[in-house]
Amino acid sequence: MQQQLTPDFGDYELIDSGDFEKLERFGPYVTRRPEPQAIWHPTLPEAEWLRADASFLRDARSDERGEWRLRPQMPDRWTVDYRYRGMRLRMRLGLTSFKHVGLFPEQAANWNFIYDRCLQLGAGAKVLNLFAYTGGATLAARAAGAETTHVDSVKQVVSWARENMEQSGLDGVRWIVDDALKFVRREVRRGCRYRGILLDPPAYGRGANGEKWILEENIGEMLACCAQLLEPEGAFFVLNLYSMGLSSTLARTAVRQAFGVPREEQWGELCFTDRGGKELPLGTYYRFTR
Repeated sequence: MQQQLTPDFGDYELIDSGDFEKLERFGPYVTRRPEPQAIWHPTLPEAEWLRADASFLRDARSDERGEWRLRPQMPDRWTVDYRYRGMRLRMRLGLTSFKHVGLFPEQAANWNFIYDRCLQLGAGAKVLNLFAYTGGATLAARAAGAETTHVDSVKQVVSWARENMEQSGLDGVRWIVDDALKFVRREVRRGCRYRGILLDPPAYGRGANGEKWILEENIGEMLACCAQLLEPEGAFFVLNLYSMGLSSTLARTAVRQAFGVPREEQWGELCFTDRGGKELPLGTYYRFTR
């Protein structure tokens, strides 16, 4: 079933978007950041945008890096809360040189799905989170009692995820600092199996030892390995794609080729709507249960 998803996230709001930027509220603080998909014009006047507590200024020599301009009351770090049914997550945010703040709020729609599936599977279900970043999906699975393995190639990011676990009052996550593709190859050789796999790959990336990840070149092997790791019954899979031009239909086709036709499936865009009524797509997803 094709479906557009927007989570109910009280500590987050997309205030406005346009001219390739977005104005967002994370908890009590408002940020202004680049957004390549905001191809329209803003609704609010520039004076409202200038009130942002933190504004990201892109380095003219780089497409990704830059620096933040902060108002006096703006801290370098702060926390936000997310709640869904019995799940209570607390995430620490921070201002990075790559414009990120340590949280992709649209992913909360997938956290809900992960939490519900893990509750259905029962305590102790083995779940693998690949390219796991600061751990929102990891914590959703762990909050539902899953035996969760968190894999990311950046040690500092894994430490950040561990901090989020502690802030959320959770424990027991298995932390792995490694290249995701190398890790799943080893798991296949070991004959390991998981009841849930979460896959959130970047367009480009580097492994723990400099391994190069290029989504279009490596996603086929990654999906093939994950298909061998996922239990044939009573299991679920979630794939996110952020690269512009890669649709949810493309994700569905690639996953079906690797895994076969599932019992239930959903695919579409993850979106937020700003105060002006403009819908901003922030990624595509495909997920199934079997």
